[in-house]
Amino acid sequence: MMGSSMYGTDGLIWGLLLNIVFVLVIVWVAVKLFNRSEFVGSGDNEHLARVEKDVEEIRKMVNDIKEKLDEI
Repeated sequence: MMGSSMYGTDGLIWGLLLNIVFVLVIVWVAVKLFNRSEFVGSGDNEHLARVEKDVEEIRKMVNDIKEKLDEI
């Protein structure tokens, strides 16, 4: 029995399929978790709009402070 294992060819095929299914489940879980996070724009444009508004307000404040420092 050269090249055969304890489980034979059927065990090798089922082991390979089991590994493929295992990898697919891990990838599926990772994609689901990634989509749930705020890294991906999952239609939540409100968060992005708030961040842009905050950035614009900070930019205005910095310009005001800069102008006051220039006056001094």
